[in-house]
Amino acid sequence: MRRRDIFRAGLAGAAGLFGLRQVKAAAVEEERQKVAYHLSDLDKVNFVLGNIKNHYEGTGGNVDIALVVHGPALAAFKSKGISAAVSGRFAGLVQEGLSPHACANTMHGMDISLADLLDGFDAAENGGVVKLAELQRQGYVYIRP
Repeated sequence: MRRRDIFRAGLAGAAGLFGLRQVKAAAVEEERQKVAYHLSDLDKVNFVLGNIKNHYEGTGGNVDIALVVHGPALAAFKSKGISAAVSGRFAGLVQEGLSPHACANTMHGMDISLADLLDGFDAAENGGVVKLAELQRQGYVYIRP
């Protein structure tokens, strides 16, 4: 009889652990996501903005998204001469909470100031790749589409 009691106690304990895992998993799912998108390729600007839009929609807005732009892609965000599609899409994402960062090294190299870029950008003063590392240290997941 004692073996049965030990077996039942073991089963109850295992069931309890399984139940705790389910509760813990549910709590993790409810946490707000933190994601850093990395964009340097000019030909991927629309693709990345589309991914970010889908990310907001897919999480119901339960996500903090930073976009770090450097290299040739930064030219796509200059306010003069930008396409209405990119401008409108970008403005909508900023309204949803997108935090865009422009690499200060690229800005200097391309002779671009924050005033030349679409509204919403902050300068990544120590560089885009440094900003990405800082965001990862803060718990952001790195995505480079």
